[in-house]
Order: sequence, then structure tokens, then C-alpha cells
Amino acid sequence: MRQLSRSLVLAALPLSLLAATVAQAGEVELPRTMAWTAYGTNSSGYAQAVAIGNMLQNHYGTSVRILPGDNDVSRMTPLKQGRVDLCACGIASYYGAEGVMMFANRDWGPQPIRVITTSTASFGLSLAVAGDLGVETPADLAGKRIAYIRGDDALNKGTEAYLAFGGLTWDDVERIDFPGYARSFDGIIAGNADASFTTTVTPPAQQLASSPRGISWPVLDPDDAEGWERMMAVAPYFRPHEVTAGAGNVSADNPVPSASYPYPIVVANQDLDDNVAYGLIKALQDNYDDYKDAAPGAVGYAFEYQDLQWVVPFHDAVVAYYEEIGVWTDEMQAHQEALVERQELLLATWNDFLGDAPDDEEEFETAWMQARAEALREAGLDPVFE
Repeated sequence: MRQLSRSLVLAALPLSLLAATVAQAGEVELPRTMAWTAYGTNSSGYAQAVAIGNMLQNHYGTSVRILPGDNDVSRMTPLKQGRVDLCACGIASYYGAEGVMMFANRDWGPQPIRVITTSTASFGLSLAVAGDLGVETPADLAGKRIAYIRGDDALNKGTEAYLAFGGLTWDDVERIDFPGYARSFDGIIAGNADASFTTTVTPPAQQLASSPRGISWPVLDPDDAEGWERMMAVAPYFRPHEVTAGAGNVSADNPVPSASYPYPIVVANQDLDDNVAYGLIKALQDNYDDYKDAAPGAVGYAFEYQDLQWVVPFHDAVVAYYEEIGVWTDEMQAHQEALVERQELLLATWNDFLGDAPDDEEEFETAWMQARAEALREAGLDPVFE
């Protein structure tokens, strides 16, 4: 029988015993210095990390050093190597936990990461569509020219998820390849493409809105159960979201029923010290008013925006905090344990796979994805990624 994970062992303990592994209830004990990775210096994720760092310095004397990373791998690598405590990452943190896409190679595989907190703000993540096409829902995208960004798995997966909501696949649209995200919006404005995946507040979306073509955002009916089922089968990290900030006059007075997922997703390795994980989540909630207006999107760290049944497990000490404040339910605990068991299975499958893995890079990835899918299906779990 394989050894039980630390998370599953701790999950079985009474709160009183688990709390003994962290600071005495009500106390925050943080190191004098911490290091985080985040998006580039011009990003909202970086600005949020700075705002949180200032709060930690002012309240607890903890100095936070933030290392900007140009891409998902450069942000995740220092975390994998133990050179930073946290990564204020994007959805690639989920791909890392699953060992897929850019993490399906010999240098990576599934990563034992845990969520500390997330931010879900007023913007959404959607397909920006040229406003002169009359597209109202994802189903209306049939036959349209949809941008595919070479080398950007996360954006393309988002596009695929929106198409799935409308009952479509890439075969139902005209795929237009672009070498980069910004270039795809140049292509829409120039009339060479019709839609590209983005956040609703990004500058390229604003540029499209100001162009002669204008902009529209497909509406996702929150009551369309079949549409949401199709979307989440492709990308289970999406959630229904009323977007109140975005290009094209999207506002609190003119919201768009759409979708979103957290950004940033603040993750740590499973073995991050319990005192640090507990101290961080408590500090972030106790001192929310001190940083919520200090950076765009920082309001999204409020407790009301935390999805306690998402797709990556929480750190054990974060669970202890939510139990302590009385919001953690049996259903949440069952979900947490299922996520941990899934990750344990992925790690065990990866370790077994490496012994006989092909040397060729493409063959390696293909064989790993097959082994991964087979192991998950044998356990009665959805591989999600094929």
C-alpha cells in the first residue's frame, strides 16, 4: 500500500491537533524575509504582490522580494527549485499540478503545489469578438476566424472552452495562427481574424473597442447547464462570473454574464512551513482593507471571492485557518481530499513512468500523456487533458 500523503494524514486529524502544527490560533508568525515570483513589472499581478508585500512589511516586519517572470515556466521554476516561497501565478499553476502542456516534459511532470489564496476581480476572461459580426453567444462563432496563438497553451485552451460552451470545436471555425497574443488583435483590427481570447480589461481589447470594428463579448447564460458542462469538461477551472469591467462599455451598470478564473493564483509547494502558510492567509484576510485598493484587482482577495472547491488543493494550514473561522464544510473537506488523492496518483504515475520513458522529447510527452490518462481512468477520474 502506498504511503499516505502528508495532506491526507493531516486532514484526518481534529482541528485542535492540526492547529498545534501552526502558530497559536490568532497569531501570525512570518519570516523576516520572503521571496515570491510574479508576472512582469507592468502587470496587475506584480502590482498586487507589491501591495501585499507592503502590508506584510508594515504589519509584521516581513520584507518581500518579488522576482518578475516573463512566462509561466520562468515563474514556476524558482518555486520548483525551492528558491522562492510563493508564486503569484496564472492558470499555468493548474497545468503544473496536472503535469500537462508545458509541464509534460522530463524536466517537470506533476508538481505538488498548494493554493494559499486567489484573486477573482471584476474583469472576466473571454473571447474578444469583432463588434461588427453580431456575435451574441459562443454558438454564433461557427464559421468565424478564430485566433490560435502559437506557443500559448493557456490562451488556446480558453478559446477551446468558449467554443465548447457553444457546442463547437476548432473544426467548426476557421483557425488563424498568430505568433503572439498582441498580433492576434492587430489581425482582428485589420480584418484578418474575428476573435481572440483575453481578459476583458487588457489594452489590446481596449484598442479593438476603439477601432472601426468595435468589440463584443459573447454572453454565457448562467442557466445553460449543458453549455457549462461542456465548457468545464474542457477547462474545469472556469466559473460563471458577472463581468463588470471591460472594454466596450462593460461596467457595473452594464454587466456581461460571462466566465472567469482566478488571477493571480498564489501557490506554494506542499512542504511550505505550516506557520508561513497559516500566517499568510490570516494576514491577507485580517488586513484586507490595507491593500485592497493599492493595486488593480486586489479587491479579489476578499473572502467572498475565494472558491473553496476549485481545482488545486489548498495548503493544509490554509484549511486549518478556514476551519478555525468556521467556514470549512464536510463537502469542502471531501473535495480537498479528492484533489490531494488525484495529485498523489499523478505523482506516483510520473515516478513509475520515468523508469521506462522514451528519450525523444515528442515521444516522451505522448507516452506520458497516455500513461497519465490511463492511470486516471483506472481510478475513475477524468483525465481532462488527452
